[in-house]
Amino acid sequence: MDQAISTSPEGIRRLRDEHHALRARDFCDRFQISEAQLVAAYTGQGVTRIKAHPDDIMPRIERLGEVMALTRNASCVHERVGTYGNYKSGPHAAMILQPEIDLRLFPSHWVSAFALDEQTDKGMKRSIQIFDAAGDAVHKIHLRETSNHDAWADVIAELATEDTSDTLEVAPRKPAEAAKSNPDKRELLRSEWRKMTDTHQFLRLTSKLKMNRLGAYRIVGTPFVERMPPEAVDAALQSLAGSGTEIMLFVGNRGCIQIHGGPIETLRAMGPWQNVMDARFNLHLRLDHIHEVYVVNKPTQRGPAVSLEAFDAEGNIILQIFGRATTERDSRPEWETLLSALPRLQTEDAV
Repeated sequence: MDQAISTSPEGIRRLRDEHHALRARDFCDRFQISEAQLVAAYTGQGVTRIKAHPDDIMPRIERLGEVMALTRNASCVHERVGTYGNYKSGPHAAMILQPEIDLRLFPSHWVSAFALDEQTDKGMKRSIQIFDAAGDAVHKIHLRETSNHDAWADVIAELATEDTSDTLEVAPRKPAEAAKSNPDKRELLRSEWRKMTDTHQFLRLTSKLKMNRLGAYRIVGTPFVERMPPEAVDAALQSLAGSGTEIMLFVGNRGCIQIHGGPIETLRAMGPWQNVMDARFNLHLRLDHIHEVYVVNKPTQRGPAVSLEAFDAEGNIILQIFGRATTERDSRPEWETLLSALPRLQTEDAV
């Protein structure tokens, strides 16, 4: 890793000019600055500071028409083309509920936001980018050729703040929460798990038992959870591609979870990345970051909700995949058949 640079905006812009070929996130990792600080350094030079709260942003985004929504974590990028709308506000959690753009938003992590007008070799590139307290990207909205560019100036004028500073103070990045288990309460966990009637009850259950998601998965055992080898995720994606099986694929961070609902068609591996490259949905997954994988079965009133879930070495959740639920049932037999055919851990590795 290169030595950290001065976080003065002049120093950031100068070094960025010297390394313009690097992707923004790679540049920031290499020189130990946050992505928000990089964007802020160009305030007044194609970048406008805007209000960061989803209550301000989301109702206005509808006027931009068809856009690309992007949510990522360190191991996975989720990109979905569609329109924003049907915004549901909430003090702790908010939602966008659209057929293509389906989001869960956590406003306390929406700390700074910017509108970008970037002149590139391919023309003007416009986006809205939201960051958390550490300066990590929470959510991005990219305009496309099919977007309503005529509405852009008015939307940004309504969102703009009076802050024209090109510097940004960020907080230290919070570490991942380590797996929390309580083996003494394993049987109580199993008993309460059987009583679940909705998947949303799971986090309340683990909190009550002073555990978290990964900690509970590690101890609850079958038939509720089965640990899988890391390669099971890629095997699942390869089986899904072109099969027509509809899934719900969740990728998120502390501030936003983005959901793809539907089938996937085209996979394209590139180095450590496995990529879904469909017309309106792209996924970019670092397979080498996958450390723990589980098949998880949660009972609901409409049948079992069965998921495949991947975690990195620090315990961060990378993605979750469910069979797509319908109004009648939470289960999807073809998804469960696919899961049953995935590679399993050797017995000695499954402990």
